[in-house]
Amino acid sequence: MPSLLYRPDWNEARKRYAAWWNGEDIGRPAMHITAPRAEPIEHIDALPVPEGVVAPNYTVVSEEFRVNLALRACLGTHYLAEAAPAFNSGDLAPNCLALYLGCRGVEMPGTVWCEPFLDEPTAPDFRYNPDNFYWRFTLDVHAKTMAQSQGKFLQAFPDLIEGLDTLAAMRGTQQLLIDLIERPEWVRACIRQITDLYFHYYDILYDLFRDDMGGSHWWTWAPGRCAKFQCDFSAMISAPMFAEFMGPVLTEMTERVSYSLYHFDGPGALQHTDCLVSIPNLDMIQWTPGDGVEPCWDKRWWPMFHKVLDAGKKLMVWVGSLDDLRTLRHEFGPKMNNMLITLGVARPEDVGEVFKAAEGH
Repeated sequence: MPSLLYRPDWNEARKRYAAWWNGEDIGRPAMHITAPRAEPIEHIDALPVPEGVVAPNYTVVSEEFRVNLALRACLGTHYLAEAAPAFNSGDLAPNCLALYLGCRGVEMPGTVWCEPFLDEPTAPDFRYNPDNFYWRFTLDVHAKTMAQSQGKFLQAFPDLIEGLDTLAAMRGTQQLLIDLIERPEWVRACIRQITDLYFHYYDILYDLFRDDMGGSHWWTWAPGRCAKFQCDFSAMISAPMFAEFMGPVLTEMTERVSYSLYHFDGPGALQHTDCLVSIPNLDMIQWTPGDGVEPCWDKRWWPMFHKVLDAGKKLMVWVGSLDDLRTLRHEFGPKMNNMLITLGVARPEDVGEVFKAAEGH
């Protein structure tokens, strides 16, 4: 693979990253380290935000604007350690699959709400629709971006999402909670179709991207078929219900890709840790504590971190400073080499101190 304009040493970085994913000890955690550039690496004029747009990163008002946004996304950043310059230019919501399957996207400040459309629990008949507006927009924007970004930065997957989260977007959260009690077989039938359709869309996107980027999501890169899974809905259901409805889904989905991570979101979901670490092919858990609680690296979460690492899984966390990194190294020792750490620094020259802290020096 040729190197990248925005990361000239990407070939060396990706070799380390691939080694880390495949169980080799690279002497420290894998790390996404970024630093601001004093000047953009090249100049691309910004287009004005279209009138009425409140969620620029998701808007479907203008393909031209979205392509311009993607082309400027990596200009002002140094990518260090294993960080890759990447952008998911065709992302349309925090649940693109629900849009492709029939939801309507409603722009809200900074995000998009997927408007439910399954008013009645009739026999599910979800289908791939090649002419769906949102799907066509995703493909067109990615194709136009790739035509101008080759050799500069990588394309990352849209946030497809799956399982109960997608069904909740299509049905409505409160109604799905009732469905889990009153019509569990209908829920299973829906999830079966959603899972199969997820991979129909995933495979098309992977074939589009793979020569460019291997396997990339917006939180990580891997040397093959890589996917992020999640179930934010899980904060509202019990551990047995999660294991019953999402355990089999995640087991199957992790078997259908080469590398996988699970977006683990908020204290209310911690009850599902045992289920997650029991899934054989789930490679990594990415922890997001949410708003209003202790930060990602705080000792409150360390019992869960130990459980994940002791189960042989990798763990992705953000840290706020070198001191936080040193504290984690003191607590987790060599186990920390199975972490993926994200950290921002003021200058690229600071990366040496970060490596020392990560290595325990």
